[in-house]
Amino acid sequence: MKSLFFIGGIGTILILLLICVFLFSEASNFFKTYGLIDFLAGSAWKPGMHPELFGLLPLLFGTAAVTLGAIILAVPIGILSAIYIAELAGPKTAEILKPSVELLAGIPSVVLGFLGMALLVPIIQRTFDLTTGQTALTGSVILGIMALPTIISVSEDAISSVPLPLRNGSFALGANHWQTIYKVVIPAAFSGISASVILGMGRAIGETMAVMMVTGNMAIIPGSDVFLSSVRTITATIALEMGEVARGTEHYYALFAVGVILFIMTFCINLIADAVKRRHQLEV
Repeated sequence: MKSLFFIGGIGTILILLLICVFLFSEASNFFKTYGLIDFLAGSAWKPGMHPELFGLLPLLFGTAAVTLGAIILAVPIGILSAIYIAELAGPKTAEILKPSVELLAGIPSVVLGFLGMALLVPIIQRTFDLTTGQTALTGSVILGIMALPTIISVSEDAISSVPLPLRNGSFALGANHWQTIYKVVIPAAFSGISASVILGMGRAIGETMAVMMVTGNMAIIPGSDVFLSSVRTITATIALEMGEVARGTEHYYALFAVGVILFIMTFCINLIADAVKRRHQLEV
């Protein structure tokens, strides 16, 4: 059994390494003909034009806008929900809420995208008097809902793991329950809560189908009304164009270069989240 588990672990690492090698090798073909600076700082993504333009900035702006909006919506709701489940809800209520949060995580993204198109898009369009409701705001709301289970679960675990003597010491000094929560429990669980936010951000950045269905997929740099504009994310670009592009063309390799950027972003986010969680475990 020990050898079997060892083979399984090594196999997982090898698969990851092979994915990295393939991704980076394909992307390197793009940079042989297209400059790195032009790619990273380019303001236009127009693969069908002549000459073809592969500027990453519109996709980065779209991804950043949707992710930022999702975090703004999901973080307060998620942390408050975690505090309620861990500190305020009765045992029976917590037994209902925790499985419900886990069920929310199991809803397929395409289902949430369909609900967003059918329900949320018309509401956004009517509320803000827009020509289309497929905007960054719509994508932010959908991604916020999808990030909630991660934020709630990790934050609730961090809050629940705060040692009981800290709470008892606070009560012994005359603090009430609310004072103990925001002056003792939350600061003690801050590292774990921060990790939940970072993981939720990673979840939002890596989502494809739901975002592709509700954001309008316009590869442009939005103006001042960024959240009410149609945008396109990095993941949506890969999903939309990879199936139609000819293999071996510059456009084909450009999509791999975009994939490398996405890989680096999510990898860094996961490293940060892991470091924060380790710090939290050491503090506890």
